[in-house]
Amino acid sequence: MAGPTDFGESIETAFGAAIAAGKIRGAVICATDAAGNFVYDRALGERTLLSGEKRPQQLDDILYLASATKLITTVIALQCVEDGLLTLAGDLSALAPELARKQVLPPEGSGASELEPAARPITLEMLLTHTAGTAYGFLVPRLAAWREAHKDAADDGAARDPLAFQPGTGWMYGSGLDWAALVVERATGTTVDELVRRRVCAPLGIAPEDAQFYPVQGDAARARMVDLNPDDPEGLGRAVIGGAGLVKNSTGPFGGHGLFMTGAAYVKVLRSLLANDGKLLRPETVEDMFRDHVGAEAAANFRAAMEGPGSEFFRVGTAPGSRVGYGLGGLLTLENVEGWYGERTLTWGGGFTFTWFIDRKNDLCGLGAVQAALPLDFDLVAELKQTFRYDIYRKHAAWKKERQQAA
Repeated sequence: MAGPTDFGESIETAFGAAIAAGKIRGAVICATDAAGNFVYDRALGERTLLSGEKRPQQLDDILYLASATKLITTVIALQCVEDGLLTLAGDLSALAPELARKQVLPPEGSGASELEPAARPITLEMLLTHTAGTAYGFLVPRLAAWREAHKDAADDGAARDPLAFQPGTGWMYGSGLDWAALVVERATGTTVDELVRRRVCAPLGIAPEDAQFYPVQGDAARARMVDLNPDDPEGLGRAVIGGAGLVKNSTGPFGGHGLFMTGAAYVKVLRSLLANDGKLLRPETVEDMFRDHVGAEAAANFRAAMEGPGSEFFRVGTAPGSRVGYGLGGLLTLENVEGWYGERTLTWGGGFTFTWFIDRKNDLCGLGAVQAALPLDFDLVAELKQTFRYDIYRKHAAWKKERQQAA
């Protein structure tokens, strides 16, 4: 199985060459251990302002997280569980009746054309682990076809989409965290952006302006937005999604994709979970995040997703055929890789350019945010993310060796 030694280039060499070739504009890379003794923070390259002026990339530049938002939403949802406002296994029908009314696409190959009633209620655990059936249409052709056939309906397409499978019986990446954020707002009577400010930023010493849901407010904050440039004058994070950017007419609290945050702030969240320091969640809750939550009924479908179309994206750098599950917040490795991810490393990303991991076995967490140029070179960006994932482990190992020798 591939490990750090199989990806020879360093972060500095690989990213420097890509910047020099004009393939990317820069990058923000942050990594640390639980105690904060090992720290690797780098801002590489430049960003271009709306005026066309170029400035060096900074660690406090504001990044579009895209789906890396999902980890933050998971945290505030689990805080609601700790507060007794929600449970992982409880019926959400009272809080989200529109979710409870959703019907289900007939099984593929069944020959049926009519939607089926849901056989069981959707739970918060299902929403957090993509086992509810609330799949993205672009990943499920049958769902995309249904949406196209019903595109003239008056209500919002994403809200009225049927479920791709019966709740709890499958796995497919989708809008579950957007629904989870909606449930959280209704359970607390508070907006998700206020909850992030009060329950995530404040305990970790993160400035409120450094973590905002779309649209980013304040001239000073907008001046630090990486994607507020001539390629993306509205600050939609277009390069992160390969040119598309944030969907402006989406409804709801954007819990799955709508957060903008600095890399320096995001790594504080990763480090808090790595250290299990109690600042965000109780120790037992964090332990549960790093447990495989793909139930027996969904397991076969999950394995198929990890091997089928989109698996390269779903596996976020882990090797095909390696044992993985899904925790609360991201993909979960279920085996050790020598010199790299330890068993039960939690990892995911955002769009095509952002990736993060928390490896409690090896006491390391980090994020790599590639600031891509458009048109996006998908293969190169994927290689750069893998260089980050591997080289940060080499740097960590070298740092530990130096410490041991010094001692």
